[in-house]
Amino acid sequence: MRRREFVTAMGGAMMWPLAAHAQQTNRPARSATRILVINPNSSQATTDMMVRIAQLAASDGVEVIGATATRSPPMIVQPAALNASAAEVVEIGMRLASSVAGIIVSAFGDPGMGDLKAQVGVPVVGIAESSMLEAASGDRRFGVATTTPELVAAIDARAADLGLAGLYTGVRLTSGDPVELVRHPDDLTEALGKAVLSCIELDGAKAVIIGGGPLGNAATALAQRFAVPVIAPIPAAVRRVLSLVH
Repeated sequence: MRRREFVTAMGGAMMWPLAAHAQQTNRPARSATRILVINPNSSQATTDMMVRIAQLAASDGVEVIGATATRSPPMIVQPAALNASAAEVVEIGMRLASSVAGIIVSAFGDPGMGDLKAQVGVPVVGIAESSMLEAASGDRRFGVATTTPELVAAIDARAADLGLAGLYTGVRLTSGDPVELVRHPDDLTEALGKAVLSCIELDGAKAVIIGGGPLGNAATALAQRFAVPVIAPIPAAVRRVLSLVH
């Protein structure tokens, strides 16, 4: 199906009645299915980007809205912040679950996903879970290219929790401060491209995930550069949640 462009709501947005900032996109015609993207990072600009990527990955008749955490750093780069964000993810999801058909937790450690899933009656997926399951399909060996060295253990743990440790080739990292790197999109894309190449050439990965919600634009840019699949986690989560909704 043709994927339609859309405009994020930066002016006349309808704001949801909750403490976190929530954003609604301009609704596609005859929208029948609404998906919520929860950004555990406290950056509205990052939420806008995530929603845009998710909407472009969605089929016609799907509306994507976003909600932004308020108690986390603008970009989560440390385990303590990742773990602490889980409580607000659950709060946001519980407040909005009745108005959506599915929920995506858009931080690569999937904070709060399990607890939220147990509390609501709609499908809940995480971007790490979704991209790892997709990368490992057909018993494919896969790696992760990312920017956050302090979160490597959390990424390793997600692969193990999903029963994919035997297919997981590990993480390859960009160099330098991840927060500073994200401020320079072209440099970010090139640095992640080098990490992807290391996953392929040094680790034998047959698919590589770009590991992080705030890395969504770079993931999209790299998707067609390599002979092996480079998986953008937000579109992977859209595909997974819609498969559970329909």
